Amino acid sequence: MGNKTTTSNSKKRKQEKGSAPNEESQLAAGGERHQIAGGEHPALTTNQGVALSDNQNSLRANPRGPTLLEDFILREKITHFDHERIPERIVHARATGAHGFFELTASLKQYTTARILTEAGEKTPVFTRISTVAGGAGSVDTPRDVRGFAVKFYTREGNWDLVGNNIPVFFIQDAIKFPDLIHAVKMEPDRGFPQSATAHDTFWDFISLTPESMHTVMWIMSDRTIPRSLRMIEGFGVHSFRLINDAGKSTFVKFHWRPKLGLQSTIWDEAVKISGADQDFHRRDMFEAIAAGNFPEWEFAVQLFTQEEADRFPFDHLDATKLIPEELVPLKVIGRMVLDRWPNNFFAETEQVAYCPTHVVPGIDFSNDPLLQGRLFSYLDTQLSRLGSHNFHQIPVNAPKCPFANQQRDGHMQMAQSTGRVAYEPNSLSDNSPRETPTKGFHSAAVTESGEKGRIRAESFADHYSQARQFYLSQTAYEQAHIASALVFELSKVGHVHVREAMVGHLRHIEEDLANRVASGLGFDKIPDAPVAAAPVQEMASSPALRTIGKMKNTLMGRTIGILIADGSDGAVIKKIKKAATDSGATVKVVAPKVGGAKLADGSMLAADGQLAGTPSVLFDAVAVILSDEGAKALSMESAAIDFVRDAFGHLKAIAVDQGGQTLLRIAHVGQDAGIVDTNDKDAFIAAAKTRQWDREKSVRTLA
Repeated sequence: MGNKTTTSNSKKRKQEKGSAPNEESQLAAGGERHQIAGGEHPALTTNQGVALSDNQNSLRANPRGPTLLEDFILREKITHFDHERIPERIVHARATGAHGFFELTASLKQYTTARILTEAGEKTPVFTRISTVAGGAGSVDTPRDVRGFAVKFYTREGNWDLVGNNIPVFFIQDAIKFPDLIHAVKMEPDRGFPQSATAHDTFWDFISLTPESMHTVMWIMSDRTIPRSLRMIEGFGVHSFRLINDAGKSTFVKFHWRPKLGLQSTIWDEAVKISGADQDFHRRDMFEAIAAGNFPEWEFAVQLFTQEEADRFPFDHLDATKLIPEELVPLKVIGRMVLDRWPNNFFAETEQVAYCPTHVVPGIDFSNDPLLQGRLFSYLDTQLSRLGSHNFHQIPVNAPKCPFANQQRDGHMQMAQSTGRVAYEPNSLSDNSPRETPTKGFHSAAVTESGEKGRIRAESFADHYSQARQFYLSQTAYEQAHIASALVFELSKVGHVHVREAMVGHLRHIEEDLANRVASGLGFDKIPDAPVAAAPVQEMASSPALRTIGKMKNTLMGRTIGILIADGSDGAVIKKIKKAATDSGATVKVVAPKVGGAKLADGSMLAADGQLAGTPSVLFDAVAVILSDEGAKALSMESAAIDFVRDAFGHLKAIAVDQGGQTLLRIAHVGQDAGIVDTNDKDAFIAAAKTRQWDREKSVRTLA
């Protein structure tokens, strides 16, 4: 409890010259300046002019205790941040939402009284919203970004909102730093760009000064944050929560969503090109899947552990920058979620749905995770700002589907018409007004808290590099190369050399080879020194569960095959490939030079699903090129056709070709490998289409 661990490097670097808003008037009015390492700076204060002694930690009952409501500095900072923009969400603005149901398959009755987690076979309506974090509502679907994964369960005991992400860890340990994180990642305020991108100075400057972010940095630089489809991402509740049983005993729990289709990501170059070809790629994919009856589905799993077990972990589970490896606490699958209905109106539902981590039901409670503790305040405050009224729960998509009643009245946009003279509790004037229910109502976990309150980061939060190292070393060689290359790309967009150097220094704590690869990619003559680590870096066991490659299912379900044709193509071959693909569960789309289709060799017309110039191969998981010799020669004059096959090859996709298709490949200077399959061998094509041709990558691009 003694030493305070902060999120910043102990070594402060010289900052750019600049002024805070109205700095001159503030100083003229008597604002103090303080001598700080690196130069003289104005004092950081509240909006009332109170100087801050600590801007890194919220006020807690003890180092690992709950955040205190009296922390006016935290509340002022987050309140101001929550109300910065209306009506668009400050984060998670770009989203896809769908209705569905949750079905419990295994009861957790020994751990919780929550009926949604105890009554096996019960189906509960849900509304799920999946979103990017950094971009605005008008940004694209496919940037390198974390995806929000929020599920609203309309249970018989009230609404439960499980508000998480598609990665299990977060950038920061304390909610007081959230406004700083998002200000750093958002468009730079003096120029209004870049949109939905982390490849810029302010983000990496903040990260380089925040060692606790290094684990999440490994995740966002990995393939996890450029998913092929929203149907192929995992979801995580991120924080530890508590389950409480009928004896009042609590058990810690972490929540996981696992996609039925398995994990799949794109190649970075592919993701960039998809954003130009179809800005709504993920939203369209989800819409078309639901419309076709291919309902997205996830398994719901939990990690359960006691305080005694947590005490033996080599990390603190209350630290949101840490995960619990599956090898340490295995996942228990207890249910599934199916999304089977698209919203009737995007604004009314996907835009107006309001999630709050405070929305829990009896039998579920919170942990002392300081990031979660801040979210318990922030989300409600945000919804009040966005939706304009504390009555937002009356919007249909937010309203519970079970009865609800209380003595709350009136206010802006009140839709209910309360009756009677009583609007308080307790009362003796009404026999049917709502009353508390001591036995069945919500109870918090009976946890003893003691210690000295203060703005102190627990010493158990000081290890910033061990799990980052574990994540990196758990990846395949291909994925490690992608992480290194992503870091080179991102940091090459950073204009300030000292920020690049600081980041490479941090990477040395994660893995020396990674630091060397990034330093080489950035053209450094000398690798920078590593900063002093707040805690020793531990060697943790490799966790294959952290990979993306290998977690893709051996199926074409959820995948799309593109067939490129032109006048003179062989209809029998097209039919054979299409049948093989559809029989394997894939969606098939025919692409032709003209949207009307093409005249086949037998004189019949085959309609096209897409026109070549507007339907590039980046939109497909594998392609077939079925052309006559004349058709191949004609398409060889079309850059869109050349790009179609070059990109398919460069993005490591299986390509089925007939004789004319081979001609186009030769003209496009596309090589040959096991992923180039003759259309006569449809089984080989289907097998190759189920994965990427990873061995091809070293021949098509230079990776760090």
